[in-house]
Amino acid sequence: MPVSVLAAGSTLTNQVEPGVLGFLVVAGIGVALFFLLRSMNKQLRKISADTRQFAPRKGPEPADEDSFHNGSGPDA
Repeated sequence: MPVSVLAAGSTLTNQVEPGVLGFLVVAGIGVALFFLLRSMNKQLRKISADTRQFAPRKGPEPADEDSFHNGSGPDA
């Protein structure tokens, strides 16, 4: 039975290149990703601003600024 060679290493005529269509697809995905990330950051900034407005403060508020810094406050 004869053996046929399907691909020879010396011929360069059968190369497949992505071309313009491949570049446009990748560029389109990149542009879409840019706008999606920009929109996501905008939404996250809204959420962050809303939670800062309604979040309770952490820790007790000092009654007197001087007593808080010199250690003679209610906990000392």
